[in-house]
Amino acid sequence: MKKILLFGAGKIGRSFIGQLFSKSGYEIIFADIDTNIIKLLNEANSYKVITVDNNHPEKEGEFTVENVSALHLSEKDKIIKNIVDADIISLSVGKRGLLGLSEMLAEGFTERYRVKKDQPVDIILAENVRDAADLLRKELKNHITDLPINEYVGLVETSIGKMVPIMNEEQLKLDPLTVVAEPYNSLIVDALGFRNDIPEVEGLAPKKNMKAWVDRKIFIHNMGHATLAYHANYLNPELIYTWEALEINQLKDVTRRTMIQSMEILMAIYPSEFTKNQLTEHIDDLLDRFSNKALGDTIFRVGCDLSRKLNKDDRLMVPILAGIETKKDYSLILEAWVKGCFFKATDKQGKMNPEDEKFKTNFSENPILVISKHCKFDREEYHELYDGVLKILKGMNSTPTY
Repeated sequence: MKKILLFGAGKIGRSFIGQLFSKSGYEIIFADIDTNIIKLLNEANSYKVITVDNNHPEKEGEFTVENVSALHLSEKDKIIKNIVDADIISLSVGKRGLLGLSEMLAEGFTERYRVKKDQPVDIILAENVRDAADLLRKELKNHITDLPINEYVGLVETSIGKMVPIMNEEQLKLDPLTVVAEPYNSLIVDALGFRNDIPEVEGLAPKKNMKAWVDRKIFIHNMGHATLAYHANYLNPELIYTWEALEINQLKDVTRRTMIQSMEILMAIYPSEFTKNQLTEHIDDLLDRFSNKALGDTIFRVGCDLSRKLNKDDRLMVPILAGIETKKDYSLILEAWVKGCFFKATDKQGKMNPEDEKFKTNFSENPILVISKHCKFDREEYHELYDGVLKILKGMNSTPTY
């Protein structure tokens, strides 16, 4: 039986990557820092993925991922042995984890090269991180001196479109291993990143221009999600769920128009990769998925983590900067970003994300301060960005100090 070593036993690792490869007959070996999850996985040797979709009940179901085991990241020797033996590896640990694992990965690849020089290894980077392959490659080169990394290690970037909401306490108590997710199961992968043949795994969607597809996720999916959350919370802080917000025509309309605006910028960058019809259908499909009541996705989850989501390298500012560069209209995206500076949604216990509280303490809901101090945009160089923010604030009857 082929096996995949999967770093990260979280929501995406279990509900998406583990499920896809299990359905194609792979043994699943997780490596994680969560002692309890590791213990439970080793006791059960399996877990369930429940798919929910009230808009399309025919897509709902339950799948048991079998032939599962797990290692703690402290079990270094066992992990290195599995790096040597695995048919493929996957990372789903976030940007910080991606960089933090580089030394252990380097040791594993060095040992694998020593005993299996003719068997290169591929790593699926299941991360919502732009240029993830370049980041990891640079880190690996800091730890490896006698291994042809580019030829031996395939760094396969992905575009992760699957939505997996935060499980509530009741669900976690009932079964900490079960994951509830939407039915969407398409994993876009960089066809040029593999050093071996692309695995015959149902759900893998190889693309040659991977940067375009990563940007499609950022410009449309991530941007649209944030737009919905920030407009919804600004309009009515009592709204809890994304499906609730999309039942309000005003919110659905502004979200869709903003996604269309970002689509136009994306097409200006990649004129031969997408058609307007393809992307418009994608936008409408996303809005349908965002309105999946059974998923229970919250405005809090979608909008929180302001320090990251409002920064210059994330879902709103990336298309805004591309709009400036391509001379395309970005005013609606900028309005969503401005409203994000006022975001104060809370979880079910009525508490804001602790990091968001710090963010608000630092910047006092002042978009001009966020642009200058957090995003670090020079006022003279980005004068039209500053002018655009002030214009939006004037329309909102909010006058910041600067």
